[in-house]
Amino acid sequence: MDDNTPVIIGVGQVSERVGEPGYLERSPMDLAGAALKAAIADARARRSVTQALDTLVAVRQFEQSATRYMAPFGCANNVPRAIARRVGANPERAIHEVVGGDRPQRLVGELAAEIAAGRSKLAAIAGAEALSTVRALMGRGETRDWSETRRGSQEDRGPSYGDAIDMTALRHGVAAPIGGYPIAENVRRERLGLSLADYRLEIGKLFAPFTKVAAANPHSAAPTVWSAEELATLSERNRLIAEPYGRLVVSRDQVNQGAAIVLASVAEARRLGVPEDRWVYIHGVADCAEPTLLSRANMEQSPAAVAAISTALELAGVDFESLAATDLYSCFAIPIFNLLDAFGLDRDDPRGWTLTGGLPFFGGAGNNYSSHAIAEAVQSCRAQPGGKVLVGANGGIMSKYAAGVYSTAPADWSTSRWQSMGKIKPHFGVLDAHDGEAVGESFTIQPGKAGETATLVARAGDARVLANSTDPAICAELRARKVSGRPVRIEEGEGGVNRFWFV
Repeated sequence: MDDNTPVIIGVGQVSERVGEPGYLERSPMDLAGAALKAAIADARARRSVTQALDTLVAVRQFEQSATRYMAPFGCANNVPRAIARRVGANPERAIHEVVGGDRPQRLVGELAAEIAAGRSKLAAIAGAEALSTVRALMGRGETRDWSETRRGSQEDRGPSYGDAIDMTALRHGVAAPIGGYPIAENVRRERLGLSLADYRLEIGKLFAPFTKVAAANPHSAAPTVWSAEELATLSERNRLIAEPYGRLVVSRDQVNQGAAIVLASVAEARRLGVPEDRWVYIHGVADCAEPTLLSRANMEQSPAAVAAISTALELAGVDFESLAATDLYSCFAIPIFNLLDAFGLDRDDPRGWTLTGGLPFFGGAGNNYSSHAIAEAVQSCRAQPGGKVLVGANGGIMSKYAAGVYSTAPADWSTSRWQSMGKIKPHFGVLDAHDGEAVGESFTIQPGKAGETATLVARAGDARVLANSTDPAICAELRARKVSGRPVRIEEGEGGVNRFWFV
């Protein structure tokens, strides 16, 4: 085995639930530091991992992911250094990563490649969210001071949304995932010829097995078993979030969770005295990105996700049939359905599609969820020596995807096993305004204090356009009849928000 071969030597997870025994109201930095400490301990090294750490990457927390968000209790000015301080480390490189649920998985590939090239010997990824504690404290009218100033170099890569969002989506209220994903979901629903109620049951059937995994996971934010029918039935507890989603089947961001991953070269792992039964090899990592939702060829599909997983599996020399376990990113149903459809996979595969319990039930710890998935994958590999485990990580509105394959079986890194494939080119143009006829393609309806708002996606020639309506009759029409292919009239409104009605 080449001395520079990268291996994962330790993983750590921490969590707490408001009001339960042992609840400490920890800040995101405290949770991330505790997770990194747990990952270092998990390596069972005979020498100091902390002193040898040369690179630490902090996964960007939710409250620092966009300028429109604010940290009500303050935050660290130098997040990677704040996390490093909590374990007594002083790494040469301190990196604050960009936004995206794909990032922890992509970072494994990036850091593994750095180790394989001899530019790093020991690196770590760490992140955390404490949004559940924030919500609980603010609900009681209490405050805390989580601001923190740390000196030292920092490579801040910025939020880096880039061109992932159409500005017209922002003006029409569907730029956030809770607005964009239902639009993609309804394209698939109409293709299958299902009513909203029937499709909600399909989502329930997909996610019901996830709830059983979450219920058995001590780090789950919502460890409750739900039936498919319970997940599909709208109620006061399972209120409509955006058609077709009820609250129970969307990513749960109100969590207190932290996770960390420690990677080393084989030579460094040996020098530190890490037992080889802790080593998990990285057999393949690939990532790919999409253009904006409205400019894609088909809004229900993500060829980038398919390409990332196909490439990671190819690098690892494995296929879905021979995998020991899989965790597919599950912020909503459509990122999983996209892959099941593309690869011809069985929704009810007895191996299941989650190791954690999934983002709606285990919890969606902001950009850091896939760190938890990788931690579970490492433990799964150790429990099934030689088996290969796949982790799929999604970012944005199916905007970017990273996939990784892990095993205790050795992997040869004489040729890089990380492939970053760039971005797929746009297929359609996007119009900010349109005055005239168009053809309906998809929609969602979001409830609000002033009533419901319907957002329609329509085709006007070789471009797509958005338009809104607050008319209850139009909302009822959208729910009752197929939207795709129906002629509509669109008119430009105030503030760049278009209006629509059926012709």
